[in-house]
Amino acid sequence: MTRKAIVTGHSRGIGAALAALLRAEGWEVLGLSRSAGERVDLADPAALTAWLTGGRLAGFLADAGEVLVINNAGLLGPVGVDGPLDAASTVAAVNVNVTAPILLTDAVIAQRPADATVRVAHISSGAGRRPIVGWGVYCATKGAVDQHAATLAAEGRPGVRIAAVAPGVVDTAMQAQIRGEDGFPLRDDFVAMHAEGQLRSPEEAARLLLDLVTADDYGDEPLTRI
Repeated sequence: MTRKAIVTGHSRGIGAALAALLRAEGWEVLGLSRSAGERVDLADPAALTAWLTGGRLAGFLADAGEVLVINNAGLLGPVGVDGPLDAASTVAAVNVNVTAPILLTDAVIAQRPADATVRVAHISSGAGRRPIVGWGVYCATKGAVDQHAATLAAEGRPGVRIAAVAPGVVDTAMQAQIRGEDGFPLRDDFVAMHAEGQLRSPEEAARLLLDLVTADDYGDEPLTRI
């Protein structure tokens, strides 16, 4: 059985750690990002759609017996409670965090070989499951992928298992961005977590995520965490 994995945002953070781990364990990995691997701007739905229908995805999946999709790429979006939201940042966050995972997941399910199984993980966040003041766009987008995972799980498509997975607080570039956001009411809390060594490493998060996604009962709980 040929094992194929698709990881978005694979050039850094959890995505980079996960791609390295998958390759070490014998998976053939296709990475999607703006800067490495398959260079696709996930913030541009037209560009992503052109790539999904251009033959590269179908070719990668052609001999797959088992497919793993990790929708890891994400943007924080505009942060703060004062003033109007930046429109361009808002649109980009919605496209990367919501539109791209939905389009990629749908394309993989449609283009996989008839006998191939598919497991999908949307990298979500606790922010999608509770309101966080100043994070309206990020909370909304993560809540959206939570519901997408829950809905696909409820549909019970043959050979498809899916969940939205909250990885906890991980030491990534996004966390560094959060700590630099002066307009974010909870900034000091995140600064303290970093200073006290409470952030999970990308490598630890990747190991826990892969163990979860490959478990026999994966998808039984479509909203989960590690």
